[in-house]
Amino acid sequence: MNTANHPSPTPSLMVQGCTSDAGKTVLVAALCRVLARRGVRVAPFKPQNMALNSAVTIDGGEIGRAQALQALAAGVPAHTDFNPVLLKPATDKRAQVIIHGQALTDLDACAYHEYKPRAMKAVLESWARLCAAYDCVVVEGAGSPAEINLRDRDIANMGFAEVVDCPVILIADIDRGGIFAHFVGTLDLLSPSEQARVKGFVVNRFRGDIALLEPGLRWLEERTGKPVLGVLPYLHGLYLDAEDALPRDKEAKTATKVRVAAPAYPRIANHNDLDPLRFHPDVDFTFVGPHDAPPGAENPCDLIVLPGSKAVQADLDWLRRMGWEDAIRRHLRYGGKLIGICGGLQMLGRQLHDPLGLEGPPGSAAGLGLLDYETTLQGTKTLENVRGELALPGTPPFAPISGYRIHMGVTTGAALERPATRLAGLPEGALSDDGQILATYCHGLFDTPQALSALLGWAGHEPDHLFDPDERRGRDLDRLADAVEASLDLERLAAWLPLPASGMRIPERPTGQSAGNPTPEP
Repeated sequence: MNTANHPSPTPSLMVQGCTSDAGKTVLVAALCRVLARRGVRVAPFKPQNMALNSAVTIDGGEIGRAQALQALAAGVPAHTDFNPVLLKPATDKRAQVIIHGQALTDLDACAYHEYKPRAMKAVLESWARLCAAYDCVVVEGAGSPAEINLRDRDIANMGFAEVVDCPVILIADIDRGGIFAHFVGTLDLLSPSEQARVKGFVVNRFRGDIALLEPGLRWLEERTGKPVLGVLPYLHGLYLDAEDALPRDKEAKTATKVRVAAPAYPRIANHNDLDPLRFHPDVDFTFVGPHDAPPGAENPCDLIVLPGSKAVQADLDWLRRMGWEDAIRRHLRYGGKLIGICGGLQMLGRQLHDPLGLEGPPGSAAGLGLLDYETTLQGTKTLENVRGELALPGTPPFAPISGYRIHMGVTTGAALERPATRLAGLPEGALSDDGQILATYCHGLFDTPQALSALLGWAGHEPDHLFDPDERRGRDLDRLADAVEASLDLERLAAWLPLPASGMRIPERPTGQSAGNPTPEP
């Protein structure tokens, strides 16, 4: 890519992975937390992200959910500069392109490849603003830097690192096996200048006796001439927002009192909405994948949640083919509760209209017909952080909710006259006349302990105590940072990041270099 270099005196370090889901997101979040705990004003950064889990930022845009988590770890508000390019796949070949938080166009893979120079311009604009406003920037790559077919015009990995002269460390997941082949093979496929840019390796998700691993680590260092910077332990049960992939493991719980299931349809979006249910000690939560049996007589549940979707009509068709429509109707006949969030809300209505072909071929489709409304997709996307309260009957005082709305649908119909929530004082969503079905556009429905408790009570279980998702997430970020501090060679990392001793604070920046706002004040 013919882009002039943009080196910056601001300290930075980029974490690139040998594979997807190697641990890049988690390591960047951990480093942000480690630096923030030392008083360093640090910004997370991912030049290009492809994910269906997203969040609304303080400046009214949309970024990957993982970068919102990293901002939380850094102790700063999520901002669109943290993820200037976000791709939201609608099919295997086409994605919505979001630049600086705003949806600009839909492109197929070939067209986006041609678009990349324009996307890189947006990346470098955000990079410059962050470097001017923060003490350091910790950068996350995307996928693997060794994807030969994607090297031309790369803006997500080495293409970006070379332009801004950012040092790189490689991380690999030993739990999946093959880490030595991953490290050596990735390094071998890089250009000489890119190889020189790699400063060392991090092994992720290790469990067992490290003495058995050490001969391999010595071989790796001798073979490549680069140090192993640390071996991170496998930390079970971390409450951290996933970038996109569904969780690998089901949370181990000693006893549960309420059963919740959600379909894992192909274009599931913002499935992190359901994390409070996954981690609640009283909830037996299950994502039901393709060809797994939906809830029924053999595997009943108390609550079904239909999560968000980037392709609502296609995912609704998938639901029907997997037998969910009959399962949902049977679930309701036997008194079960049902929640639809965003795309799930749209599925519950009478009709879905996509006249512009925003999520697939133009046209209309029948919804599940469980609530009296219909939805029409429009070109303008709603992006807003919201606060309000549940409108469930019988639960005064109303439980507060705090979340965000990201959708392109406009929903109208009689069912909305009985709202499920009140956001900023206005009625929102729908509650069925029999009180069994709740529908809302509000992502984060379960995030406050009061709302989570009220919704579980509505589903038939009164929790013994309040489970606070935000408190648990913060505690786990500290647990992660503790593990990184104990396992990584921070003295070596101090060559690229400002890592004062724990408890020390770095000097204040001049006025106008605010950590709370990535854009310096005039």
